[in-house]
Amino acid sequence: MVGNSPQDFIEALPFARALGMRLEEIGDGKARISMDWDPRFVGDPATGVIHGGAVSALMDTCGGAAVMSYPGALTTATIDLRIDYMRAAKPGQRITAEAECYHVTRRVAFVRATAHDEDSANPVATAAGAFTFDRKEGH
Repeated sequence: MVGNSPQDFIEALPFARALGMRLEEIGDGKARISMDWDPRFVGDPATGVIHGGAVSALMDTCGGAAVMSYPGALTTATIDLRIDYMRAAKPGQRITAEAECYHVTRRVAFVRATAHDEDSANPVATAAGAFTFDRKEGH
């Protein structure tokens, strides 16, 4: 992992930092990252709903963080990411993504993720992705 604290992972990624992402939990192939609602990221001015691209970026970053926390992982890059948008996020609410590596080969980690807003058990979006990664020597 980059740096000495979990948030250093986000600080090392200018795009994630610009979106105000906060790494809340990371370890053993799992991660949770949140992002506050911000008027700069609204995709529909009439409703105040956050743009799907911001949700996509959050889920991609969370998936990459999960891979980076997998024992022995050194670097990662997204190969494929499929996102299913289930509903609009509620305007003004923070969105939280959770991702988990559910299968790992020598060079590819397969990840599932969900994103929720603050007051609903129903996801805003779900994702399935594949991430390539390099391993530390000896892993």
